[in-house]
Amino acid sequence: MFTLIFAIYTLVILTFFFLLSLVALFVCYPFDKGRRVVHELSRWLCFSWWYAPFTWRRNISGLEYVDKKKPYVIVINHNSMVDIISLYFVPLNFRWVSKQEVFRIPYIGPMLWMHGDIAIQRGRATESMRKVLNDGKMWIDRGVSVAMFPEGTRSKDGEIQRFKSGAFALAKEAGVEILPVVLDGTTKLFRPKSFFFNWKHRLTLKVLPPISVEKIAATETGDLAREVQAMMTEALAEIRKAN
Repeated sequence: MFTLIFAIYTLVILTFFFLLSLVALFVCYPFDKGRRVVHELSRWLCFSWWYAPFTWRRNISGLEYVDKKKPYVIVINHNSMVDIISLYFVPLNFRWVSKQEVFRIPYIGPMLWMHGDIAIQRGRATESMRKVLNDGKMWIDRGVSVAMFPEGTRSKDGEIQRFKSGAFALAKEAGVEILPVVLDGTTKLFRPKSFFFNWKHRLTLKVLPPISVEKIAATETGDLAREVQAMMTEALAEIRKAN
């Protein structure tokens, strides 16, 4: 019963913020090339969703490492669709890099389009890398961060998988810091083998210290990807040990 009520609530707020974002995009576009207003509406949508169930708990840490005046390449581990909603706890204006198929989902796809997120096609590595670099640098030049799942797909076992090079190549070419973010708990939002929510859910999000521009410039892309992966894997183990 509660799951049905919450699903209806989700549809209502999604429709409300969808329409509001559409109006904001056209009204603010001439003087808001970074689409900050649309992004802030997306943040309020996510907050409206996350804070509605009073039994859900959130442990957010490391926000002191975030400089709101800087654009970053944000790298985050990927376990479920809820990861996208969770990153909005980080107080930055960012664009997602997402597979083309997500843009075809009703409501969600148009929201991503309004947000200005970057769509890439699986199976076309060279073309996708070119689009990430071109579109990513365009947003970074506007002072906007770019968020990516460096694993390239969801983890099947909840552990952090091998990182691909796209996010690290973008940070190197754009000359910006990398901001690692580690998530835990998003796979437990639903009860096993059902569509019912786990009402005692706990989300943990931890922002790690950013990787400096100097470090990025001095390190080969592959080595950098492996180092950041090891750093995030260690942080995830610490989170699970503490919980």
